[in-house]
Amino acid sequence: MKPRLPSLAVSLLVVLALLPATVGSANAAPASTPAPALVPQPSSEHALPGQSVSLDRSSRILVPQGSHDAVSAANYLAQVLRPSTGFALPVTIGFPRRDDITFDQWGAASLGNEGYTLDVTRGGVRISAHASAGLFYGVQTFRQLLPAGVEKRSKQAGPWTIGGVRISDTPRFAWRGAMLDVARHFFDVGQVETYLDELSMYKINVLHLHLSDNDGWRIDINGWPRLARYGGSTDASRGPGGFYTQAQYGEIVKFAAARHITIVPEIDAPGHVTAAQASYAQLNCDGVAPPLLNPGYSSLCVRSEVTYQFLDDVIGQLAAMTPGKYLHIGGDEALTTSAADYTYFVDRLQAIVHAHGKELIGWHQIEAADLTSGPVAQYWGTAGSADDVALAQQAKARGNKIVMSPADKSYLDMKYDAQTPIGQDWAGYNSVSDAYDWDPATFVPGIGESDIDGVEAPLWTDVFPTISDVDYMTFPRLPGIAEIGWSPESTHTWTGYRTRLAAQAPRWDALGLTYYRSPEVPWPAAA
Repeated sequence: MKPRLPSLAVSLLVVLALLPATVGSANAAPASTPAPALVPQPSSEHALPGQSVSLDRSSRILVPQGSHDAVSAANYLAQVLRPSTGFALPVTIGFPRRDDITFDQWGAASLGNEGYTLDVTRGGVRISAHASAGLFYGVQTFRQLLPAGVEKRSKQAGPWTIGGVRISDTPRFAWRGAMLDVARHFFDVGQVETYLDELSMYKINVLHLHLSDNDGWRIDINGWPRLARYGGSTDASRGPGGFYTQAQYGEIVKFAAARHITIVPEIDAPGHVTAAQASYAQLNCDGVAPPLLNPGYSSLCVRSEVTYQFLDDVIGQLAAMTPGKYLHIGGDEALTTSAADYTYFVDRLQAIVHAHGKELIGWHQIEAADLTSGPVAQYWGTAGSADDVALAQQAKARGNKIVMSPADKSYLDMKYDAQTPIGQDWAGYNSVSDAYDWDPATFVPGIGESDIDGVEAPLWTDVFPTISDVDYMTFPRLPGIAEIGWSPESTHTWTGYRTRLAAQAPRWDALGLTYYRSPEVPWPAAA
């Protein structure tokens, strides 16, 4: 039998219990309690000296009756907390006590779909939001309020005490992304899901999956079986490769959605297509299939109708499997495709994407074609590149939004410095401070905040055959990109950020995550 809803009188008592307590309450924390070291920095954060909450064996996670969103967020939080605390933490309906965590959807509509409030007071913990994503992001912030041992998957000693704080938080940009290149080196479903978990801790909401390139084709397409089975049989280091079945891709999409991350798949074209052309000779203008891993630049046969039959099948099947709004068509480095052919190709491909109910995103070179308004251009140029800047300004003139991914600031495959044992340096070195200390709204002349959808941190895996390599290059730079995407620009200071970032290290240690201990960051002593 479902529990009955509380009466109005009891509900008022609940609200009163959640109001701030006076200094000197029975479970008061010291008056000098500092503001917690959170990443991303919340929009508004105030420590409440003299107040705290301690989770114990009697703690519960409370949800309002009938709120599927709250139940989902509460169950996720319980899964995080139970192994390390050893507490049962039942998800239930009831009247809050001072050691409970309460979820509700009373949050104001002004918070949007991703905003939330989080209060830790004498009355307990309350996470409130207008929509499900906001509740989830409130959970991610709450995790950082707890001791780092909460991230362990085995029982820890505690105590599980949280200092009093009041947070109200909304994101700066709608698109806060990371890109994982699974084409040049393949990563299996479990590895991608672990990466999604890591991204979600920092309120990343897009994972751009680079599914095809010269080095490998990673998604099974009905009617074109050799794409995955032959084109996916190798990788950049001449390893065994691999691919996702459509069911496996669906698992990734579902796992991501549960963490409020949208998958944006990329099929790179008209260049970067050796794996496809090696699989099917008819995709080559001369009808001859090149060998796998054929060196040099490649291009689809732009004036052949077979090319568009092929792309219609690929785009159509990906669109059906992908709930998100966008499909990424690549479009970069088409150096063996003439300007006229490139324009013809992108215009044809945009029509195919639209026919399958999606919007087009591509690397900023797509703006060289005759695009209509609506597409998103992903800017990967470096500072001062005149040709790249001109294409970004073309995107603005057409009314197309821009996702900022400058290679010298956000590319996670760039080395941290000259001593980094792995990585690339064609865009220069990208230190932790470099990745943090820039503003998307001023990076490209003439491109302002209203022209930008958000930011994304790509990681190309040419020289990264293991997921540990991926983590090492991602952390600690990814949290900085996440903060640029989430937090108000006015909060961004390297001096303050480096201290907050250092406080993340014990959490990464608890998770067993491989990361680079940059000398720029005042890391705590290793445990």
